[in-house]
Formats: sequence, structure tokens, C-alpha cells
Amino acid sequence: MRVFNTLTRRKEELVPIKPGEFKIYACGPTVYNYIHIGNARPLCVFDVLRRYLEYRGNNVTFVQNFTDIDDKIIKKANEENTDYLTIAKRYIDEYWVDAKGLNIRAADIHPKATENIDEIIDIISTLIEKGHAYAVENGDVYFSTKTFNEYGKLSHQPLEDLEAGARINIGELKHDPMDFALWKAAKPGEPYWDSPWGQGRPGWHIECSAMNRRFLGESIDIHCGGKDLIFPHHENEVAQSECCNGVQFANYWMHNGYINVDNVKMSKSLGNFFTVRDVAEKYGYEPVRYLMISSHYRSPINYSVDIIEQCKASLLRLHTCRDNLDFALEKATVSSKPTDFEAKKKLGSHREEFIEAMDDDLNTADALAAIFELVRDINTLVTPGSSSDLIEYAIEEFDELTGVLGICYDRKTVELNIDVEKLIEERNNARKNKDFALADKIRDDLKAQGIILEDTPQGVKWHKA
Repeated sequence: MRVFNTLTRRKEELVPIKPGEFKIYACGPTVYNYIHIGNARPLCVFDVLRRYLEYRGNNVTFVQNFTDIDDKIIKKANEENTDYLTIAKRYIDEYWVDAKGLNIRAADIHPKATENIDEIIDIISTLIEKGHAYAVENGDVYFSTKTFNEYGKLSHQPLEDLEAGARINIGELKHDPMDFALWKAAKPGEPYWDSPWGQGRPGWHIECSAMNRRFLGESIDIHCGGKDLIFPHHENEVAQSECCNGVQFANYWMHNGYINVDNVKMSKSLGNFFTVRDVAEKYGYEPVRYLMISSHYRSPINYSVDIIEQCKASLLRLHTCRDNLDFALEKATVSSKPTDFEAKKKLGSHREEFIEAMDDDLNTADALAAIFELVRDINTLVTPGSSSDLIEYAIEEFDELTGVLGICYDRKTVELNIDVEKLIEERNNARKNKDFALADKIRDDLKAQGIILEDTPQGVKWHKA
């Protein structure tokens, strides 16, 4: 497998530090509100990365943090006259609702910043001892970017260019405009922890370095997140981690592209800002996930009503294929046929197309194309007259590939107090007897209970609306 490494700006063979094992860190949300569709993209993309690496036989340790102390969280708590813990817990709970809806697998570890204060203080202390950080008189601690000769190597910006846009804000006592906060002295009324530099709380960037080192070690295989995190967040993580530990922080950096809304970059100030919950209430969660993986992860994607409707239509095609397979298996009368071998060979060829696409920098767009080619051949080769062996093979192929992408998970299960098959038989008899009024009544009664009948050449199929 080859992936585009932000650090080197080229596609590279993905080689783990330890053969067959990958250590991955993904930056998680700052929990002060519901996650928005911009947050959803890295969640879905790197969930697929993890699934695919495991599908290819690797062991993956996946860590995704929660930033549960931050200026935004404190501001939200003050607005609601409550404390940061209440805000953080509420939106972590809400995260799990949306993550489940999007079919995001839980990380192996979901550390919180506030549960790693000792590790954070230890790293800051080491940086001060090594001359890479300094405390100022009010209790703030800053990282000195000039002490790290490679600062800017991830974002590929020379330090001189970065300095041009840097400034020292009122109240900051840092020595250089490019220096960044590792520890922030507590202001009146703010939450705080005791430290060698006084009461305060960690800066944003140091949290991830600390959680990376504690749960994955000093060097990891892949660090991933949204493109917006490259600078300053990930750039600062590289600087402080490598200055502290003396080794390369991450071998590969993967960043997903931005999300536009109606071809304009999503922004609260522009009023085109949507939470996942907003969209899911109108269209469901699965179309959101489908949208996030329908384009190559490094490309920008556009959200609009038309596009989400297209995603729903694509998913309907997949779900219909899968339902047809269940229907065909139920009606199958023979276990195998002489033609099965060639049919299986044709269906199985799409697995290789899928793998080839995914091995090329996680190209989910082409992987989806391979799945739809599989669907086309299933629709041609598999019917209720097919053997159970062939149908089961088609089901296995379909479930395997869609499972790697985490789609087609929202298959509606039906728990009914009515015997649908018996009513279908009654309707068929009514039609044979030309009692169309009764046949229509049975169909309408079932529809009122959420059961949709579909007349096909192979017989009547039903599904839940």
C-alpha cells in the first residue's frame, strides 16, 4: 500500500515500524458542541483506513483523543453558568450518538486531555531542561521555536515566512512571536491544575504529544487529521515531541481535504455551518458517511442538498442489491450448478479491483466504483433461480467490501406483529381472482404499517420503508 505523506509531499510505501502492526493517532474533537460535517470527514476517512489495514491482515492500535479542556469549553461553561466538566461530558456523550450513527468504530483508546496532566507536565519539564521551552513570570510556559532547526518541515513553510504573520498578543510574555504556549497560567474563575510553574492548564498542542507518547510510544506509524490541523497544531506537535524525545515523531502524516457547502468553504461566519446531527435528522447518518468517502480523501468535497440526495440514491442501489440477494437465497432450490465457477470468478475479480484502489493512497472513490461493478454483475448473474452456493458467495463478496468502507450498515431489521408472507399470498390469490380492490387494500394496509411491496418477475418482494 502507498499513501501520500504530508511530511515528504509524495506517495510512499506504507511500512510499519513493527511488521504487521500499525500505531495510529487521530486528532479527535474539542468537545464544546455537536460535531459538524467537517469533523465527520476525518472520522469516516480514518475509520476506513483502520478497517482496511485490519482487512489486509495487520494489527492496528488506534488512538483518538478528546480535547476536554479548552478556551471554547470554558466559554461555553461560563455562558451556561456551569463547569467545564459538565460541558465536556455532555458533548462526549453526544459524540457517541453521532459516531454510532456514522458507523465509526470506537478507538482502542479514547484519552482525555484532563486525564493526562502528569504526562503533560513531565514533557514540559523535559523541554525546559533541554533548553527548548521557558517559563515566564506570570506562570505561562512557551516552546521556543528557534531551538528546533526543522520547524516548518511538516507544513513546508520556512520559519521566515511563518514569522511574517506572527505577533505577540496583549498579555503574552513570550520571547518571540513564533513561540507557542505549552502551559497557560490560570485566570480568575478558570479551572486549573497545580504545576511547577503555578496553577494553570495545558496548551492545546502539548495535549496530543503527551497522549501519543503515553499510549503509543515516542515514535508512531501514522498521525492523521484534517488538513486545517497541519499548521500550527501538527507542526507544533512535531517540534515539541521530537525535541523532547529525540526521535522522529510520526513516520507518515495523512490529512483529509476541506468540506465546502454549496461550493463555498464551510464557516460559522458565513452561516453555512451544519452539524452532523442537523443533516442526519433530515437525511439519515449513512448518506453522510457515504458522502465523506465518495471522493478521494485528500480532495475537497462539496456538501449540498442535491449531492446528499445523490448519496441516498447510491445507497438505495446498494441496499436493493443486498436485499435481492437475501430474497434470491430464500427462493433458491438447488445447492450448486455447473455455471457457478465462472460466475464466482467474475464476481471475485472485483475484490482485486477494490484492493488495487485502496492500496493506491486509500482511493475510496475507485473502491466504490469496484463495488458498483460488483453490484452490476450480481444483478446479472444472481437470480432467485441461482444456486444457494453462488448466492452465498455473492453475499460474502458484497458484505466484505462494503464492510471495509463501513457502508450498507443501516439495513432495517423488521419486527412485526403480522405475517407479511401470508398477506402477500392472500394478495396474490386476490389478483388471480381479479379482486383488485382487495389486492390494493392489502398493499395499502401493509404500506400504512411501513411495509412496501414490490412486484418483480421473480415474485413479490417486501421491505420496510
